[in-house]
Parts: sequence; structure tokens; C-alpha cells
Amino acid sequence: MSRLLAGALLATMSLSTVAAPSMKPQPITARDLVMLERVSDPRLSPDGKQLAYTLRTTDYEANKGITQIWLMDLATRQARALTSGRISNDTPRWSADGRSLYFLSARGGSQQIWRLPMQGGEARQVSDLPLEVNNFVLSPDGQRIAFSLDVFTEDKGDIAASKKKFDALAAQKNTGMLFDKLFVRHWDTWSNGSRSQLFAARVGADGTLGATTLLSRDIDGDVPSKPFGDDSEYTFSPDGKTVVFTARIAGRSEAWSTNLDLWQVPADGSARPVNLTASNEATDIGPVYSPDGRYLAYRAMKRPTFEADRLAIMLRDLKTGSVREVAPNWDRSADALAFSADGKTLYTHADDLGQHRLFAIDVAGGAVRALSGDGHVSGFDVSGDTLVYALDSLNAPADFYRADPANGAKPLQLTQVNAERLKNVQFGAYEQFKFAGWNQETVHGYVMKPWNYKAGRKYPVAFIVHGGPQGSMANDWHYRWNPAVFAGMGYAVVFIDFHGSTGYGQAFTDAISRDWGGKPLEDLQKGWAYALKTYDFLDGTKAAALGASYGGYMMNWIAGNWPDAFKCIVNHDGVFDARTMYYSTEELWFDEWEHGAPYFVNPQAYEQSNPVNFVQNWKTPMLIVHSEKDYRIPVEQGIAAFTALQRRGIPSQLLVFPDENHWVLKPQNSVQWHDTVQAWLQRWIGD
Repeated sequence: MSRLLAGALLATMSLSTVAAPSMKPQPITARDLVMLERVSDPRLSPDGKQLAYTLRTTDYEANKGITQIWLMDLATRQARALTSGRISNDTPRWSADGRSLYFLSARGGSQQIWRLPMQGGEARQVSDLPLEVNNFVLSPDGQRIAFSLDVFTEDKGDIAASKKKFDALAAQKNTGMLFDKLFVRHWDTWSNGSRSQLFAARVGADGTLGATTLLSRDIDGDVPSKPFGDDSEYTFSPDGKTVVFTARIAGRSEAWSTNLDLWQVPADGSARPVNLTASNEATDIGPVYSPDGRYLAYRAMKRPTFEADRLAIMLRDLKTGSVREVAPNWDRSADALAFSADGKTLYTHADDLGQHRLFAIDVAGGAVRALSGDGHVSGFDVSGDTLVYALDSLNAPADFYRADPANGAKPLQLTQVNAERLKNVQFGAYEQFKFAGWNQETVHGYVMKPWNYKAGRKYPVAFIVHGGPQGSMANDWHYRWNPAVFAGMGYAVVFIDFHGSTGYGQAFTDAISRDWGGKPLEDLQKGWAYALKTYDFLDGTKAAALGASYGGYMMNWIAGNWPDAFKCIVNHDGVFDARTMYYSTEELWFDEWEHGAPYFVNPQAYEQSNPVNFVQNWKTPMLIVHSEKDYRIPVEQGIAAFTALQRRGIPSQLLVFPDENHWVLKPQNSVQWHDTVQAWLQRWIGD
């Protein structure tokens, strides 16, 4: 039997994993967390009989994750590794005939496209370009591959010329950077003037790429978008003759524009791209062709400059040019899309009342049907009548499940990749609750018991506030802010989806904008009071508040506006001063939407919820964590908060990561983060 099928891992909402009777139960620790194997990117073969996917393991000594490609026979559920070694291999993509699997690998020294014959034999390099391939998409007819490279747009598709410029930049002795427009830096990278651009090339008889053609001609923007765009932002038509891609062309206003458009171009590059969505000045993203090529489905926001608007599902008739919204009454924001084989159904996933479910939507009538239950669907694929998705929950990392969308039978669990590692781990049981929050509106939250819970005892509490702020801390498994790890430290955990959270309707999400310190704080206060009243195992006299990003902002806000609630605070990457935040962050559209205007137009909108204005009320001990490569909320925000704490004589610590961005990602840094936080909690609320 494959090791992927060994053991059992419970993933239902209200149950904890129970250790084997002969083994002593153990809590999950930060070291366990970083060493867990992670499955993702499920890709079904064209006949629906095999599943290719990626599995990440952790090389702790090398301080990195390594991803390899695996293959499962769905009839037997036997799985085997297709790639191995200390170099990551990822992005498995099937050829149309199912005889080959293409993927990305740097095994040759540079990240390029490779092809593995499924009948046997060694992988062969398909692309041999001067620059690394970011991502790629195969044409349905197998004749072409579209792919993105970072180049200089003034080179107009001359990849060799761009390579010379990169080499010259690396060789020059002076280090000054001169800019005349934003972005000067984005997420965790300073701009060097290059852009991600879309190319295509024919696949020759020998299986290698021919001459490259620039598809994103005259597009002075990133294709796909940065920093998180991927191959879901461009696609081939079923006949392979056309490509549709996503790009933002904003010129000097790029840092305050969310206007991403869909562009259509011949796959051979014989004409310039045509903008299909010029009439919508908000985001259009994620194009998917119907199987017959008649329609283009995509997701669109309606309000320019708002990054958290509802992503509606749109359908464009490519013959008539007409556009309509699919399921306009479904008040959820859609994620990635896929058509059924007959084109009558669209599959997607979305936040939904503290879960993240997989849905089937009738294209003609808009009827919506949930295909998954509780938990968090992180990805899926469909081929014919076979549908596979990845599902995780608060007490279970992701595994793959097979669903039958036609008859609604119970999904079949395909993998249990961490069963051996977790066989002795005992998780804390959890449940969702709801209460009357701001304006007496229903607000949801979760409570989790410590791993070693015993009835009749009271436990110190970790009260976690999620980031975003338009996000959700729900029934999912997290590798940075994982409630199960805090429960493994011996704490009960409480977290609230306050006004501004996603999955409860767009009006609920909209409620936080222009009111960062108002409705959300009231929800947190009422949710905390409800939890203390309802769950007698919570010790409200030994509680810590923790949060990152917007949650970190809320930690600074709580320190000045709810200073007696908690014994200590953990503030990760939090906004301390709204004024300096506006003038130093990179994506200005976020601050301008959230506060209604640029700071210089309406400073009062920023100052009314600015934590720096309430430092005189601070008295709660605070641990601050920040990273030097965080350009979303620059490190000076954390240093300033630490300065305020130190100057006021409040017990405080500052943990800085020089090599991390808005997230702490490296395994050893993650363990240090958890160890530092655990020591801080132990100091103030530990038993």
C-alpha cells in the first residue's frame, strides 16, 4: 500500500484526531507544522483516470521547501513520485492526448519547461531560453506553448537583448536606483524596470520550442499581474488559435489603479492585442473558454480602485460580443473557474459563512449548488465527470478528495499524506458560534479547546484577529497563523470574523471601509464577551491578543482603545501611523479606498482611526514582529510602535527578520517566530 494511504486523518469539523491507543497523545508544535508535507495543484489527465499534483517537503537544514510532482492512479489510489532530488519540480500540465506531462524545473541551472513521456523514459528539456520561465500554458491542440518571462518592454520581445541588460545590471559596481514613477518597489522586490511579458512558441517535431513570439505587444504592464499572478491569468481558445490574457495598463497611475483588463490576441502574434473589457475600469481576471469556444467566462469587480469588491462571474458571447453576469443573486466572491465538459456548468470555490466551499453553478439559470461541506477548498480540477479538489480544515492539512458532481455522492478521500506524522497528535476540538455584533447584525467566530483539554478546568486564551482586513479566519489550515499550534501550546483560541470579513455577503465586507477602528472593534469586544459567557473553560483573566497586517493594526488600536482587556499583545506587521503608512506603502489603491481619498485630500479620514493618536493610553506589554522586506507595511511601522512602547516604559520586545516579507516563510524563521511568541505568551499568561 502507498504511504499516502497509510493511517487515518479525521477532517470533520467537530472532531479531533485521536492518537493510537498504545501511543501517548502529543500536541502539534511549530516544528511539526513546518515539516508537514503539502499537496497542491491537482491536475487530472484528459481521460480523468490519473491525477498529477505537487507535494512539498521541507529541507530544514537548507531552510527551504522542495516541491516534487506525484502521480496517482485514481482506480487504485496508488501514488508514486515522478520527480525527485534537491531541486524543485512543479506546475505539472498534461498534454491534450495525455501522453506527456509538462512541468517547470531548474534542474538544468535555469527554470525552464520540461516534458516527461508517460509511457516511460526520462524527462526532456522543452525550452532553452536565455531567461527563466515564470509559468506556462499548453495549447489544446499541442502545437504551441504560451509562457511568461521577465523582460524589458523596450526590447519588444528580443529576449537576448533583455538578458544582456540583466547581466549588465548584475555586473555594474554602482548600486543607486533612479525612478521617475511608482512602483519603485512592490511586495518584497525593488523595481529594476523589467516586466513580466507573455510569449508563445511552436512545439517542434523534436519536442523543443521554436522561435518565440511576443503576444503582449505594446503592453507596458505585467502579464500575468504581480506579485501573485500565475498561469490562471491567460488561456488558449479550444482551437488553439487565440490567447486571452490579463494585464493592467495604468501608466503613472499603476500604484493606485485596480483596472486589470482581458486582452485577446492571435496565438501566432500576427496582430496586436485587443482589449475585451475596456468598458469596465475595475478588475477583470481569470479567463476560461467554454469547451465549444463560443463563450469566455471570467471574474469581474464593478468598483474601480477597490481590491476586495465582489468578483462576479461574467460570460461573454464571443460571437455577438454580449456580456452577462452568471448567478447575479449569489452574494459570494468567486475564485478560479472551470467549465464542465458539456459547457452547462461552471465550477468555482468561494468563502461561505466561515468555510471555503466548492460550488457548481448552472450557466443558463444561475442556480448554485455546494459540492463540498465544511472546510477549505484550496484548489480543484475537473475532467469529464471526474472532479478532484484539495480540502483542509482547522485540524487537518490539505488532502485530495474525489467528488461526483452529478449524483452528489459523498466525496472519496484520495490521500492522507501526513497520516504517519500526525498519528499521535491530538488536536483541540473546535466549533463555530455566532452572536449579535455591531448594529445587532449576526457575526460568526470560532473557539478551539487546548489539545489537552479537561472538563472543569479553565485555560488561558489566545485571541487572534485576522488580516486583510477583507479576509476570513475560518475553518482552514494555515502555515503561519494556525490556531491548532496555539492550542498545542496549551491555550484555548478564539477568533472572530468581524465586519469586513469575506464570505458573509458583500455588504458585510464593505462595512469596514472608512471605519477601521469602529465596527470591527465593537464586533471583537462583543464576540469576546459572548465567548467568555458561553464557554466556561476560557480564562478571561489570562488572555493575549494577537494579530498580523490589519490584525496587527488592530493590536495597536486595542492598545489605545481597549487597553484593559488583555495581559499582553503580539503585533505582527501592524500599521502604527496611518499618515506615514500612506506615504510609504506600495499599493496606494488600498489605503485610498479604505479611507476614501488620498491622505493629502482628507487627512481626517485617516486620523480618526490612527493608532498613533492614542499612544498615551498604551500600557499593555507588547511583542512586535516585523520584516525588512515587507513593503506592504514597511518595517518602520513596527520600529515606531516599539519606540513608543520603550519610551513609555511598557514591557516590550521587537523581533525583526531581515530576509522575510509580509509573511514569515522560511522554515527556521517560522520556528523562531513561534518560539518567540510562545515565550512571550508564557511570560504573561502561561500557567
